[in-house]
Amino acid sequence: MAIRNILVLGGTGFVGRSTCERLVERSGGAGGRIVVPTRRLRHGTAIRSLPTVELVEADVHDEAHLARLLAGIDAVVHLVAILHGSAADFERVHVELPRKLARACTATGVRRLVHVSALGVDAAAPSNYLRSKAAGEAALQAAGLDLTILRPSVIFGAEDRFLNVFAQLQSLAPFVPLAGAGSTFQPVWVEDVTRAIVTCLDRPETIGQVIECAGPTVYTLADLVRVAGRFAGHERAVVPIPESLGRLQALLMEAAPGEPLMSRDNIDSMRVPNVASGRLPGLDSLGIRAAALEAIAPGYLGPCTGRARYERWRARARRA
Repeated sequence: MAIRNILVLGGTGFVGRSTCERLVERSGGAGGRIVVPTRRLRHGTAIRSLPTVELVEADVHDEAHLARLLAGIDAVVHLVAILHGSAADFERVHVELPRKLARACTATGVRRLVHVSALGVDAAAPSNYLRSKAAGEAALQAAGLDLTILRPSVIFGAEDRFLNVFAQLQSLAPFVPLAGAGSTFQPVWVEDVTRAIVTCLDRPETIGQVIECAGPTVYTLADLVRVAGRFAGHERAVVPIPESLGRLQALLMEAAPGEPLMSRDNIDSMRVPNVASGRLPGLDSLGIRAAALEAIAPGYLGPCTGRARYERWRARARRA
């Protein structure tokens, strides 16, 4: 069955916006619907004007809403995730929501699902984030759906809250005190992740697979902080700090208003290498050659980079 009508949960977020753009390109004006639910319509301003995208105000945690959203849908892309919160928050978003989605898909006859998880997930992992992600995967696998799971490393791109944050910090601070400085990551470009999502939708042979999405290079966290500062034009010294001090620093950040830069659960997650295991298929199995961070990040971190200039550069990179 051709997949034309797609429900994108989490479609207004960083990865979601890029996914919607990629799905619009995939359709090529051939019709179909891309349905994106959001708690507030204003959250979808960036994708509202995309052709075939239908922005719908809905609560995806309400099973009745989910069932209505699935009417006439051929496939679901599930991107909803959080990085910070209590154990109950992670349970609600990463475990209960997949369970509700599985029940709603079963009830409405929607079988195809591409779920974006994370590298390092395990029921015995040290953080709420990784344990809850593992439980969410298990809930979807138990439902017997036509499921593909993607496990990306940390995702970078023009609107990421990773390299951009470290670049901004270094524009303000004389040095960067850093917990988990030796933690390892294999950053992957957001466009490669969204290309993988769309490729999986179009390849039935990926049903049942777990695919690791990682870039070509492994970095320590300290390496990534330095790279962000260098590309932004204000590299600062990185000062590693012990985990005990890092946890105290994270506790203070959690107590501050707004979303914290770092939480104690993040520090727990960094105990697990955020790199591909090599035991599962990777992006190359989908015909995707992962872009190097050094080839992409200067396009949006550079001190003279404007949004219009970046978009022109991004368009060229996607065609390459």
